Amino acid sequence: MHFLDQAKIFVRSGTGGPGAVSFRREKYIEYGGPDGGNGGKGGDIIFEAVAGLNTLIDFRYTQHFRAPRGSGGSGSNRTGAGGEDLVIKVPVGTQVLADDEERTLLLDLTKEGERVVFLRGGDGGRGNASYKTSTNRAPRQHGTGWPSEEAWVWLRLKLLADAGLVGLPNAGKSTFINAVTNAQAKVGEYAFTTTRPQLGVVRHKGQEFVIADIPGLIQGAAEGAGIGDRFLGHIERCRVLLHLIDANDEDVATSYRIVRDELEAYGAGLVDKPVVVALNKIDMLDDELIAALSAELEEASGAQVIPISGAAGTGVDWVLDQLLEAIRPGEGEAREIAADDDQEPVEWSPL
Repeated sequence: MHFLDQAKIFVRSGTGGPGAVSFRREKYIEYGGPDGGNGGKGGDIIFEAVAGLNTLIDFRYTQHFRAPRGSGGSGSNRTGAGGEDLVIKVPVGTQVLADDEERTLLLDLTKEGERVVFLRGGDGGRGNASYKTSTNRAPRQHGTGWPSEEAWVWLRLKLLADAGLVGLPNAGKSTFINAVTNAQAKVGEYAFTTTRPQLGVVRHKGQEFVIADIPGLIQGAAEGAGIGDRFLGHIERCRVLLHLIDANDEDVATSYRIVRDELEAYGAGLVDKPVVVALNKIDMLDDELIAALSAELEEASGAQVIPISGAAGTGVDWVLDQLLEAIRPGEGEAREIAADDDQEPVEWSPL
């Protein structure tokens, strides 16, 4: 299935049904009077966040959504049937934005099962029975039904993940997410192997969390260089970032600063998020060189650097410990202690 994280669609609620003009006509009943019923209400446009969806690809082929109108009223004071609501199912994490220059945020669906009425259907028109007064005993006027609402909107998907992977192209992000999750991201020896975001579930020390891998950033991504920064929106909701730096780069400090500068240029608070810095692909380096590169990277980042190898599994558990602590402070250590506690229970005594 192709991945699509934004789409433009047209939505229109249902028009209210017209009221009826009718008069009671029954044998042996004189002066029956008006009995036209009201029209039915038009259908609403409802957005619902559902599980099992992780792309907006369906909205590339179906772009117009119109709720049915309400039925007209009829005699004997019968109200017309209301139009059925049109429920548009979207992935969890979908935002609905206005089609304007600012892309104003209208809805943000972040919880599974969340339903929001976006456009309300028009109310049905009044039948002539409701116009009857003491001075107007046989009204012939009726309401035609209230109009519908319509709009062009943008749908934008921001994947929900606890941790996000960032780094230059070929920093080893796909290899890392394949090693620690059930994801099957493509791995290649060329830049921009990852062309779309990937999600994976990490199971570590009896706990689970979701990690997201996005295409690599290069210098000038904020201005559209390479794939650009359009996929950074998928890590806006992450609690912590894992920054991978390729140990084979000519200048690991420069590699670190390039990505940090692009995060700062993008904004949305990404540069202020907690970050775990890891020096990747150390399996082909000696200990002395690893120590020198780690020291250089620590000086540039001001944070502890974890030497790892996603392919060989070296240091991976250490990184996962740091991510878990940032996502759920204190829980990882408590869970580990509980798992190692094999002592026999002692009978309680007040003495």
